[in-house]
Amino acid sequence: MKLIHPWPPLFDKNSKVLILGTIPSPKSREMGFFYGHPQNIFWKTLAQVLNQPEPDSNVNARRAFLLENRIALWDVLHACEIEGASDASIRNPEPNRFRTLLEKTQIQTIFTTGKSATNLFNTLCAEEVGTSAIYLPSTSPANRATQKRPEFYEQWKKVAEALDKKTKEHI
Repeated sequence: MKLIHPWPPLFDKNSKVLILGTIPSPKSREMGFFYGHPQNIFWKTLAQVLNQPEPDSNVNARRAFLLENRIALWDVLHACEIEGASDASIRNPEPNRFRTLLEKTQIQTIFTTGKSATNLFNTLCAEEVGTSAIYLPSTSPANRATQKRPEFYEQWKKVAEALDKKTKEHI
C-alpha cells in the first residue's frame, strides 16, 4: 500500500540537530506523532542520553521536549509502498526535501534511526543536503537485541554531544 507522510516536520528556528526515521509506523500514525508505538524506546533513549526525565506520552509534551532540547524531528521519506511497519518491505521510496527546513534552522547535524533510514537518506537525500547522515541504532521493538548492548547508548550519546558542541560554539 502506498503511504504518504501524514504530517510536517517538527522544528523551530533554534533547532540544532535533526533526527530522521524512515516513515511513521501504523502505531505512530494512529497516535498522530513520531515514535508512537508504546514499545518503541525512542523517547526513553533520548531522555536518558540528554540526562532528562522522559516526556509524558502525549503529543504536546513530546513536542515541547524536542523543541526545548533544540531537536527537530521528521522522516526521510515523503511517500513509499510499505507493509505494516517493516522497513524491509519499503518499495518506490520518495524522499522528503530538506533544504527549506535546514535554511530555517541552525541544524548542522543529521541523525537517522536505523539502517534503512540511514541508507535511504544517504542514497536519496545526502546530495541535496550536502552531508550524509549519522547512523543511530533503531529504537523499534524489532531491534531489542541491539538495544541491550552497551554500544547502543554510546551511539545515541552522539546526539547530546552534537547539542553540547554546538552550544559551546555559540557562547
